[in-house]
Amino acid sequence: MDNYKYLMIVDWAKEHIKKNGLAPNDRFLTEKQLCEIHGVSRQTVRQALMKLENDGVIVRMRGSGTFVADKREAVIHEPAQIKGNIGVVSTYFSDYIFPHIVTGIESVLNQSGCTMQLGITHDQVSEERQALETMLANGVRGLIIEPSKSALPNPNTELYAQMRRDNLPVVLFNARYPWSDCPFAAMDDEAAGRIATDHLFDSGHRAIAGIFALDDLQGHLRYKGYMQSSLAHGVEDCEKNVYWFATSERSEMFRYAGERLLELIEGNTAVVCYNDKLAIRLLKLFKENGISVPEDISVVSIDDSRYASICEVPLTSVHHPHKLLGEAAAEMLLDMIENGKTTIEDKLFVPQLVTRDSVKKLI
Repeated sequence: MDNYKYLMIVDWAKEHIKKNGLAPNDRFLTEKQLCEIHGVSRQTVRQALMKLENDGVIVRMRGSGTFVADKREAVIHEPAQIKGNIGVVSTYFSDYIFPHIVTGIESVLNQSGCTMQLGITHDQVSEERQALETMLANGVRGLIIEPSKSALPNPNTELYAQMRRDNLPVVLFNARYPWSDCPFAAMDDEAAGRIATDHLFDSGHRAIAGIFALDDLQGHLRYKGYMQSSLAHGVEDCEKNVYWFATSERSEMFRYAGERLLELIEGNTAVVCYNDKLAIRLLKLFKENGISVPEDISVVSIDDSRYASICEVPLTSVHHPHKLLGEAAAEMLLDMIENGKTTIEDKLFVPQLVTRDSVKKLI
């Protein structure tokens, strides 16, 4: 695993310097050369270089390169402002909005001379714990974490408490555990649910269903916004039109709950979906059952991922500020590291609705 390969590169580099008689101030190998020699990613090489620099083996000068350190005259080199290795824990990475969030985080960290160690949890608290323990063992300077199953009890609370006692800076993104006082960067999910539902009421709909995730706080907050809008428009029994699902069962949900979902929309003219992935699966279910969108039923979603604009019926969706959110989370963490803060003000993004073709106006 790359988490451990960098340590092998560290040992190799020390032996390389000794074996080749490299003297203090001699130029060391470049990132590209090390990648080619060891057949690893640039990220792994950067972790190794950071470790070598922290050990006083090399110095890196921005714009000049990497050199063998002279411990007696280290001040001469004025090394770059390397703040250390930052751990980033995300529930997913390969698709949807997650690559944009991580790219935003990485761009800010790179500009500040930090390396990034990425861990993926697949929204499993056991994998979250494994990722955190590995990063803490590697001596990260801080952590940027997307909570796993944020609406459910979490067995990792003691690990977070230990990080707090050790004054390790931690910033959460997309959600915050109810028991945590860590600062977080997120879209205002409650406002997102309200905006999505308001748009349907403004388009003349009165009978509006909702489908939300039960095991993360984003789902709860989006549901809360849906309820606020419905009650504000005089719909008192809106909760009977809500279907809850577990994110871990999302891929199977339409196989075992398709009929239940079709029953849910009977008598309704519109539906608010937890996110675009869910909405696109719902569009497919409707098509398979001869239900036309938006002629028979309107659909509004949340996140405005790339899928929203390229699916068969382009979705009206609330935009998620993914890259900006990632940048904000990284900037918050760096501020905590630089200024020795244990907490910092939250960053909550105001969502905006992007209208497309999935809503029929009834008025």
